[in-house]
Amino acid sequence: MTLTRRDINDMMQAYKKTSLLRTGVELGVFDALAAGPATAGGLAPKLGIHPRGARILLDALTAIRLTDRTGEHFSLTPAAADHLVSTRPDYLGGMVKVMSSDWEWDALRDLSAAVREGGTVLDVHAETPEYSYWEDFAAYATKVAQPTAEVMAEALAPWAKERAELDILDVACGHGVYGYTLAQHNPQATVTSLDWPNVLAVTEKHAERLGVRDRASFLPGDMFTTDLGGPYDVALLTNVTHHFSEERVHELVKRLGSVVKQGGRLVIVGFTTGDESPALDPAPYLFSVLMLVWTFEGESHSVAAYNRALAAAGFGPATVHPTDLPFRVLVAEKG
Repeated sequence: MTLTRRDINDMMQAYKKTSLLRTGVELGVFDALAAGPATAGGLAPKLGIHPRGARILLDALTAIRLTDRTGEHFSLTPAAADHLVSTRPDYLGGMVKVMSSDWEWDALRDLSAAVREGGTVLDVHAETPEYSYWEDFAAYATKVAQPTAEVMAEALAPWAKERAELDILDVACGHGVYGYTLAQHNPQATVTSLDWPNVLAVTEKHAERLGVRDRASFLPGDMFTTDLGGPYDVALLTNVTHHFSEERVHELVKRLGSVVKQGGRLVIVGFTTGDESPALDPAPYLFSVLMLVWTFEGESHSVAAYNRALAAAGFGPATVHPTDLPFRVLVAEKG
């Protein structure tokens, strides 16, 4: 489809929609309107905001179809009611602290400099040990991760259910949902969750919430240098390989290959590129822009690149499992 002048104009202003969504979540607008329609004047004192600010915000939220206005009263649209009310099962509002966080916004301000340099120019970034952003990621990204974790568990199910024991290593685990979902499906499973100490404090809460705390252990440290223990039946690399160059991915996959049992599995989850034009599959290429400003050499990799790393580490080629997000689940057998 050919872009128009209006499309380009919209690109220049897209940040305003993000700001409105984020502000609505942060101020509790969607939770407040879940109780029923309200006027800006009626809502303002409940939320502790100025009446003029409430009116302009609610009109703008109506303009981007997150609220409806009938006369002076505002109400939630169906999508906002389903996904932006914190008590609803399909709530996604917490992801504003991940997908539209100050961390990402501040990093993208330096995009021109990162393009000139070929990597991050930030003093503190995604590769900084114990980066505070990962605490927010671990706390709020579970709703997005859960469906993909179920795809992974289903892909492993025929193999996993035949094993008397299932020792899982979840590398750079973050929230831990991938390993804990696999443990929920397999009562014989135990999970070793590896991440920075500040992240593991959040991870442990999810293990408790998901009912697998008694089968979880926690390994603080750097995935490239910490003694991994093992051997393991399955190792998980979820949403982390895009932080590194293909050469660095080879190093990490080889390291995991040394602790995965013969016949075991390595699972990689994340954005992958293909042979089609970026215009037909934009998500991994847009994500690479974030990696450009946030890492030294990271970007989205192709399935072919992962298969090269897997072969060098003694794994067979990956089977690829699509999800309802731009992520793909890759599963490879050792030996």
